[in-house]
Amino acid sequence: MSNQSTDCIFCNIVAKKLTAHVVYEDNEILAFLDIRPINPGHTLVIPKAHVASLSELDSMLAGRQFQVAGRIAAALRKSGLKCEGINVWLADGKAAFQEIPHIHIHVIPRFVGDGIRIKAGPDYGQTPPTNELEDQAKKIRKAMDE
Repeated sequence: MSNQSTDCIFCNIVAKKLTAHVVYEDNEILAFLDIRPINPGHTLVIPKAHVASLSELDSMLAGRQFQVAGRIAAALRKSGLKCEGINVWLADGKAAFQEIPHIHIHVIPRFVGDGIRIKAGPDYGQTPPTNELEDQAKKIRKAMDE
């Protein structure tokens, strides 16, 4: 496949230079088990082409990637693995905990008592004033139009 990075772990998995436990593959998407799973069945869904960030991802390919993530979520629920719920996680950038600079979706089976927690910052749950929210919305709308 063209548009791959030779120093990217995921591109090397796509090129079959590294081994992975593949659960799904088509011409554009590859899904395989995470080697450091949060819970058994934790699957990564990647585009085969090297795309570092969400903003670089073509919308058709993004749709395809999320479609496959949904299919994997459904399969996890039917697989016999412990799965009472699903988290779908996409980290974009180091500040968001993206460790490998190749966009990937985590499909994580969850169950009551698995010990996984998401901790929010100290301001979580406090509603900002309406004028602050509108100012933020305006900035985002303007940036989307650029």
